Formats: sequence, C-alpha cells, structure tokens
Amino acid sequence: MSTPSDPRLQSVVKTYDIRGLVGKDLTEDVVEAIAAAFVDEVEAAGSDVIVGHDMRDSSPSFAAAFARGAQARGADVVSIGLCSTDESYFASGYLEAPAAMFTASHNPPTYNGIKLSRAGAQGLSMDTGLRAVRDRADAYLRDGIPAVESPGTFREEDVLDRYAAYLRSLVDLSGIRPITIVVDAGNGMGGLTVPAVLEEAAGLPALPITVIPLYFELDGTFPNHEANPLEPKNLVDLQRAVVEHGADLGLAFDGDADRCFVVDERGSAVTPSAVAAIVALREIARARAEDPDAEITVIHNLITSNIVPETIEAAGAVPLRTRVGHTLIKDAMRRSGAVFGGEHSAHYYFRDFWSADNGMLAAMHLLAEFGSQERPLSELAARYTPYAMSGEINSTVDDVPAAFTRVVEAFTNRADFDELDGLTVTGRVGQDETFWWFSVRPSNTEPLLRLNVEAGDQATMARIRDEVLALIRA
Repeated sequence: MSTPSDPRLQSVVKTYDIRGLVGKDLTEDVVEAIAAAFVDEVEAAGSDVIVGHDMRDSSPSFAAAFARGAQARGADVVSIGLCSTDESYFASGYLEAPAAMFTASHNPPTYNGIKLSRAGAQGLSMDTGLRAVRDRADAYLRDGIPAVESPGTFREEDVLDRYAAYLRSLVDLSGIRPITIVVDAGNGMGGLTVPAVLEEAAGLPALPITVIPLYFELDGTFPNHEANPLEPKNLVDLQRAVVEHGADLGLAFDGDADRCFVVDERGSAVTPSAVAAIVALREIARARAEDPDAEITVIHNLITSNIVPETIEAAGAVPLRTRVGHTLIKDAMRRSGAVFGGEHSAHYYFRDFWSADNGMLAAMHLLAEFGSQERPLSELAARYTPYAMSGEINSTVDDVPAAFTRVVEAFTNRADFDELDGLTVTGRVGQDETFWWFSVRPSNTEPLLRLNVEAGDQATMARIRDEVLALIRA
C-alpha cells in the first residue's frame, strides 16, 4: 500500500472521507489538489461537479479552492452554496453528477473536511476510489496540477426548494394530527433545512406541525453546544425545552444535518434502533404496496438492537446484517436493492434517496407514524425498546491484539463468535436462557476499542458489560 509523500494527505484522508485541522492538515492547496484528483478519478472533465458547504468559517474558502482545482482539470463546477450533507446527496442524485460537500459534521470548529460522492450520491471509500484520489493529489502537490486545454466553467444553482419538495413527495405529512415539536439545529445546517422541509420557507404548503426552534442561527463556532447529539450532554437543552413547552417530541440534528436524534415528550432519548425499526416497517409496507410479491431487504449494522432484525422479519422482509460505516452501507444498499438501512449512530439510508443517508427523511417518517396515531411517543417507542443496551463505550488500549485474546479466552466454550466487523460474541445465560451479545471493534484511526452490549434484561447486560470492560482494560 502506497504512502503519500505529503504528510498532510496522510493525515486528512480517512477510510470514508477527508477530515483534518484547518490550516495545519487541511489547507487550500491540499483541497485544490484533491479536487483535481477527484475530477480525474470520476472522469468528470467536460461535465458537472457539484460543490456545497456547511456554515463553518473555513468552508466557503475551501469550496472556492475545490472549484479552482476541479476547473483546472476541466470540470464544470455547480456551486450549491450553503447546504446540508443530505442536500448535497440530493443534488448529486437529482442532477446525476459527482459532488463534494465541505463539512466536518459534528467535529469542533477547528476541523473541516470533504465528503465525496460519485454521480448518484454513490460514496467513495479507500477501497472504492478515495485511495486513488489521495495518490493523484500527492503527485499534484509535488509536481503541480497540469492545466487542460479547456478549463471548466462555474455556475451557481440553488437546490433547496427542489430538495424540500422531493422529501415532501416521499412522506406525506399533510394528514397527520396537529403536533408540536422542538428542533435543536445546534447552529448547524438543520437551521436552513428544517424551515424549508417542515415549514413554509421553500414555498410548500403548511403542515399540521408547530416547530419550536432551538439554535437555528448558522454559526460554525457552535456557541451553544457541540453539534453532536450522540453525546448526551448535547441533548440537555432539547430535553428541557420539550418538557417546558409541553411538546410532543424533540429532534436534534448534527452539524451537517445528515443525522437526526429523537427525544420523547418526557425528554427521554429514543434509541436510533427504535427509530430504525419504526421507519423499516413503513418502508417495508410501502414497498409491498408497490409490489406484493417482491422480496424486500432491509439493512441494519451489527450493533443495532436485536429488535431491528426481529421487526424486519416479523414484517415478512429479509434483514441484512452489515459492518459499521456509511460508505459500506451505501454500497450494500445498492448491491442488495434494500429499501432501507439503519445504523446505531442515527444514520438512515433510503433506496428512494439514491441509497444515501438522510436524517430529515427519517424524522419525517417518524413524524408520519407518530402523527397517525394517538399514543405519546414514549409509549410508541417502548414497543421497539424491549432490551437493555449499554451504548458505545470507548477504551484506550495499548495492545489491541492482546485485549482481543483476553476476551476470546474468557468466552470460549460459553458463547458463539463472529468476526464480521471486529468481534461479536453471542450467548445465553440462566434457566430462562436470557440472551446477550457484545461487539468489540477497533477504531480505524485511534488506539481505541469500542464496546457495545445488549441483553434481554438490565442485570445481564450490566454483568456482561462489566466483565468485558475489565478484560479490555486489564
């Protein structure tokens, strides 16, 4: 495997995207070189390449640098300006063109990055083109970007209204009962997309939804809290506001608004697995209405709750278990023809959205399901949260192979092992054969092991969790 000669490329090009410290690792000349290399890799000379960006202070200048590099290699740049990541996927699918989205998602303001897509919102990973982009960019940084005979053009295009209208066409919210929701945009791109999709900013008809906004002002310094709803501390303001306003539920988006987290009317977090199960049922029903005889596949990654594959099977569809990672799941969605895919991290994928992830679309499905019945969300979600889960627990480990060995030795002859992604260990305990499983996965970028545990009851989950943590951290 080649190693780039420029240490900045070595640092910023990750397994699934590009991300690094602004001005140190990610600089305008690096971005220009990556843009030129991307145009070569996707053979976009003479055709359109979409460029969008989030609200970070560094994003507009990086988007401009990308445009320069892309035009230098003959691509016609379509600048869609401020947008969410799933809006850039929409543009890539709707306009059938490769795309670059500048965002560092939930990372602090000192970071930025690029999410690259082939035409049709098809992701790039190290194994599907990102390594080639990195290696070409390395050569361009060393030798310069060779100009083509016909440099590309530049134009601006606003796709927000079309994005909003398209999502409304996929989920009809017009007939639900009146509901009140609090939405925490975290000063991220949800502050732009929520008013367009759920309200009337895009010129669409009013819905029976009252939105109470939190932190809708676009601000890449994130003055109120990190735009990372996966961290419980970043949900506190939303939870408090839902209770204070007597709202039906709350939604929290991350910085680039491609992930959506949910809290119920009591301010309690609804697990992404419960959301995935609810949305899966709706997408299965829709696919069956279109073709009653079709075999319907739904994807879930290996650390979603057991309730997800159980729900899929009970609905007569086929659950397909995958590794963790958004590009991997996009690829699996396309290969399998799956109608929907759900991850533990609140990424939700839709066949009708070019197999890409879209947190807003998942939120709309949840609102449609909730608004079509009279129960509170806590009661609806409880049906899809029957088991005890630990959540993801990270441990810094000096010797990862040794930690794996300790875990395997401790559970040999008492459990089944699966190495699809790291190590998944499954077993049963007690007279009632209470199930349990845990997953231990190494980080791609840090000396970390990530542990997830689920069991049929809280006591079993806690016992397995504590035993495995002790082995990992020994």
